[in-house]
Amino acid sequence: MPIRIDHKKCCWKNGKCTSCNCKGTCKGCLYACPVKAIIREDLVRIDKTKCIECGTCVVACEHKAISLI
Repeated sequence: MPIRIDHKKCCWKNGKCTSCNCKGTCKGCLYACPVKAIIREDLVRIDKTKCIECGTCVVACEHKAISLI
C-alpha cells in the first residue's frame, strides 16, 4: 500500500517545521524511516524508489499527516 502525505496536516512547510515545539529540529518521520525514503524540501515527500511501505513514518508522525492507503 502506498504512503500518502496530507500536507495540510504536516508540520513541515516552506523548508522548515512550522507547528511543533521542536524549534525547527523536528525529527519524526525523517529519522524513523529505516531506508531514508523521507525527503524534506519545501514540503515532505517520499522517494518511492526507496520506500518499503513499512509504516514506520506513519507511526512516527505525531500530526497524523502520513498514512498508508
